[in-house]
Amino acid sequence: MARTVDVEKYAHNRQHVLDCAAALFAKRGYERTTTALICSQAGISPGKLYHYFTSKKQVFLAVLSQDEQDTKMLLESLVSDPDPLEALLAYVAHLAEPAAAHPMVPQLVLEAMLQAHRDPEVRQELERVDQGEKEGIRLLMRRAADADQIGRSLAIDHAASWISAMVSAVYLNAALDPDFDAAGHIPQLVVTVRAFLAVS
Repeated sequence: MARTVDVEKYAHNRQHVLDCAAALFAKRGYERTTTALICSQAGISPGKLYHYFTSKKQVFLAVLSQDEQDTKMLLESLVSDPDPLEALLAYVAHLAEPAAAHPMVPQLVLEAMLQAHRDPEVRQELERVDQGEKEGIRLLMRRAADADQIGRSLAIDHAASWISAMVSAVYLNAALDPDFDAAGHIPQLVVTVRAFLAVS
C-alpha cells in the first residue's frame, strides 16, 4: 500500500529547512554553507534533506523565491482596490517590508546578488522574481494612470524600474549599514514614490 503524505507536515518541515538554510546563507554565504551544515542546523539527516530538495542550489533558489506567492496574492487583491494609487503604494511598501522583518533578510539579498554574478541559474531566478515584481508595479501604475492619479509624462516601464531600484536601495542600505533603520525608512520610501509619481 502506498504511503500517504501528510501535506501540512511536509510543508511545515520543508519550511523549517528553508528557515535554517536562509540563516546560514545570510551569515556564511552560499559557498561556505554546505548541505551538512544545513542538515545540522535543521536537525535532519542528508537523506531527509533530499526528500525536500535535490541540491543545495535548489534550497538556495527556494529561499530566494519563497515570498513570491504572498506577493502574488496581495497583487490579486490590490488590482481591484478602488484607489489605484494607494494600492500601488501599498504594493511598494510590501516589497520593502522584508528588509525590516529580520536583519538576515538584507544580508541574504546581498548574498543572492553576489552569487548571481557567479551562477547563471541564480541570476535567472533573481531576474524572474524581479520581473514579476516589476510587472506588478507596472500593472498598478497603469490603473493609477487610467484614473489620472499619476503624472502623464511618466513612462511606465522606466518608472517601474526606478521604483524597483528604490526598493532595492532599502535592502542594500540595510545590508551594508548597521545603523540603517529599514522600518523607519519604508514610510519615507512611500512618500518618495508618491512624489515621484506626481511629476507631470
